[in-house]
Amino acid sequence: MSFVDKKKKYRLFFIGGVLLLLFLIVASATVGAAHISLMDAFKIMIKKIPFVGNFLGEWKTSETHELIVLNIRLPRVLAAAVIGIGLSVVGAAYQGMFVNPMADPYVLGVSSGAALGAAIAVVLGAERLVGGFGLVTSSAFVFALLTVFIVFSIARTGTRISNTHLLLAGVAVSFFSTSLISVIMVLNRDRIAKITYWMMGSVAYITWKQVLILIPVVILGALVICFFARDLNIIVAGEEGAKSLGVEVETVKKILLVVCSIVVAACVSVSGVIGFVGLIIPHTIRLIAGSDNRVVLPFSAVGGGIFLILCDTIARMPTSELPVGVLTSMFGAPYFISILLRNKRKVV
Repeated sequence: MSFVDKKKKYRLFFIGGVLLLLFLIVASATVGAAHISLMDAFKIMIKKIPFVGNFLGEWKTSETHELIVLNIRLPRVLAAAVIGIGLSVVGAAYQGMFVNPMADPYVLGVSSGAALGAAIAVVLGAERLVGGFGLVTSSAFVFALLTVFIVFSIARTGTRISNTHLLLAGVAVSFFSTSLISVIMVLNRDRIAKITYWMMGSVAYITWKQVLILIPVVILGALVICFFARDLNIIVAGEEGAKSLGVEVETVKKILLVVCSIVVAACVSVSGVIGFVGLIIPHTIRLIAGSDNRVVLPFSAVGGGIFLILCDTIARMPTSELPVGVLTSMFGAPYFISILLRNKRKVV
């Protein structure tokens, strides 16, 4: 197959993936205790699109259904899609940057830092909303970025950032943050349930204000990461060779690390820790489409959005709702083990 044919094929698959993602957003909004048909959910969403809703005329729908779809279900579905996009794109970028298929968005200790910030906020009773935005969320975001700054400071040698030192520093800071969370939970037993639920990861209580802040941060971050796809391809082949081809390796790495950290911090601060999305989706895309980051990054974005919407929809089906992070771990852990076993057979 020629390069042009392959490009057309990928473009068609990508468009198909985006359409599937949009369909799942509508379909997922129909799932819940109140039965709402797919057509009603579609009408309710279309009516709210500027100009398009007016052009289509009067579509009668139940006010109760409108309230459920627009104020309860749609924010969490959109949040699931955007968080899936963010975590998957960052996972793909980290795997390419560190030349490690096991790297995930939390490799720099972002999740543990965010969890520590959330735990401190919960213990201090800062669970109220200010301007519709939770102080727990704000604390988690600040601590996530603070953790990344500490990891960078430890790993930096002059103007260079060693991948090995970065990973080791991330692991060390992550363990330290986790130990502090354990101490906080032991000393505040009445708050354990709230802290634990946040650490499991959930999009159940996300508000429109959080979604409207999250969307531009994640989408802009994903576009910046995709912009450096060609540079990532060259860096993966070898940093010395990349320098000879005119790629500013250290500059590219710093930009990507900062952007990835902001995207992950934004996602984790509103949803808690949702694991394995940034590991299994990019790895699956690489197995199917190869290692070209110009393909892997955009397809990981779409695949991540689809995967997390499906997981959240399943999590809503039982009478007692499950945190979506529990489901992603249930799917991700066996997949992770299968990767290890497959690599083990190759070695043998």
